[in-house]
Amino acid sequence: MSDEYDLIVLGGGPVGENVADRAVQGGLTAVIVESELVGGECSYWACMPSKALLRPIQALRAAQHVKGVSGGTLSLADVLARRDSFTSHWKDDGQVDWLNGAGIDLVRGHGRLTGEREVTVGGRVLRARQAVAISTGTDATIPGIPGLADAKPWTSREATSADHVPESLAIIGGGVVAAEMATAYAGLGASVTLIARSGLLGGLEPFAGERVAEGLRGMGVDVRLNTATCAVRREGDHVVVTVGDGEITASEVLVATGRTPRSGDIGLETVGLEPGRYIEVDDTLRVPGSDWLYAVGDVNGRVLLTHQGKYQARAAGDVIAARSRGEVVADQPWGRHVATADHAAVPQVVFSEPEVASVGVTADAARAAGHEIEVIDYDLGWVAGSSLHADGYQGQARMIVDTEREVLLGVTFVGADVAELLQAATIAVTGEVPISRLWHAVPAYPTMNEVWLRLLEAYGRQSA
Repeated sequence: MSDEYDLIVLGGGPVGENVADRAVQGGLTAVIVESELVGGECSYWACMPSKALLRPIQALRAAQHVKGVSGGTLSLADVLARRDSFTSHWKDDGQVDWLNGAGIDLVRGHGRLTGEREVTVGGRVLRARQAVAISTGTDATIPGIPGLADAKPWTSREATSADHVPESLAIIGGGVVAAEMATAYAGLGASVTLIARSGLLGGLEPFAGERVAEGLRGMGVDVRLNTATCAVRREGDHVVVTVGDGEITASEVLVATGRTPRSGDIGLETVGLEPGRYIEVDDTLRVPGSDWLYAVGDVNGRVLLTHQGKYQARAAGDVIAARSRGEVVADQPWGRHVATADHAAVPQVVFSEPEVASVGVTADAARAAGHEIEVIDYDLGWVAGSSLHADGYQGQARMIVDTEREVLLGVTFVGADVAELLQAATIAVTGEVPISRLWHAVPAYPTMNEVWLRLLEAYGRQSA
C-alpha cells in the first residue's frame, strides 16, 4: 500500500464508499480511512437494521387488514435473527471484499487532517495528490437534560442492535427515529411511551405527524405531545423520566432528539475550520475557499439521509476526477457535478405506523419561498387500489402545485405501503413535469397509483 493517493476519504460508510468508487472509475487512486466498520452507520445501526426490524411488523399488520387472512404471529427470535443477517452480524468482511474488488485501499484507524492534502492515521501520514473528502457522518445527540447522560440511555445504535425487547421503553423525541422505533418496539410487544416537545415529524406536512400519532396510539403507544422532559434518572433495572405532569417509569429510555456532526476530532482546525460543526460546502460539495477539501453526506448538514448522501457522493467523486484532469466544471443546476436536488427535491420515507412518503417542499415552505400555489388533498382510502390493498384503508395524499409554472413543488403520501408511490412523485418534482403532461401518465387500474389521476382531477376542478 502506498502513502500517496489521488483521493483520501475520511469515513467508510456508504457515502465514503461511493465517493471513492466514482473517483476510481474516473481513473484516480483512492484510499478510505475508517475507525469502525466499513459500511458505516446505515449498514449496521440505522437504515438496514431498523427496516429489518420493522418489516415483519408491517407485513403482519398488512395481512391482518385483509379479510380472509386469519392468525399470524411474530417470532421474536426470528425477527432478531433476520435483523442480524442484514447487518452481517456486525462484521464488515463483505464490505472490505467489495472495496478490494473496486480497487479502493483501506486504512483502519482514526484519521485526522494534519495539513493541506494530508491525513495522519496513528503514526502513518497519507498524502493526497488531488483531494480529501470528509464523509464522517453524524452521531446521536444527547441533549443536556439533567441526569440523562448518566442514565445510560439508548440511542439509535442500541435500539437497532438490541438483543432483546425491553418490557417498557420511553422514547424522548418526535422525529423519524422516534416514530420508527416506537412503531418497532410497540409491534414487538414493548409498552412504549413517546415524549415529544411539540408535535411529531416536524418539517413534514402537519397532517403526517397527526396521522402517525393516531397510528401509534392505535398500536398502544402512549404518545405525549407538547411535553417537555425535565430530568431522567436510573434506578436499578429501570429509568424514571420526569415530565411536566409527573413521572414515567420504563425499563429503558431511548433518546432520539437529532444528530451531531462527527467533526470534532478530525483536525479541522489545521485547515482553518471549526471542529464540531457541520462543514459548509458549495453544490459541488467542495469547501469554499479550498481547491482540495470536500465534505460529503451528513457531515455537511445539507440533508441527513443515506440516499441523499450517496447522491452527493456520486457528484463529488465525478467532480474530483474531472478537476484532476483539468476539465472546466459547470456548476449550473442539475448538472452532473452538482447536488441540486438537495435544495427542493429530496425524497424521504418514514417507516412508521402509518408510513409517510414525501418529496419536495411542504405547503408552508412553498408559500414562505414566495410561490403562488394550490394545495390538493385526496383521501387515499377512496382509491380502488387502496381498498383492494387493505380493507378500510386509511391514508391521505397531498400535492403542491406551482400555479404560475403548472408544475409540482411537493407531494406527500400517508398510509400503508405508500413508500412505493414515492419515485413517481420524485420524478415529477425533480423533472418539473408540466401538469398538462402528467395527465398522459396513465396509472394502471386498480392500483394505489390511481391517486395520481384523482389528484389531477381535483386540481382541474379547483383551477377551472
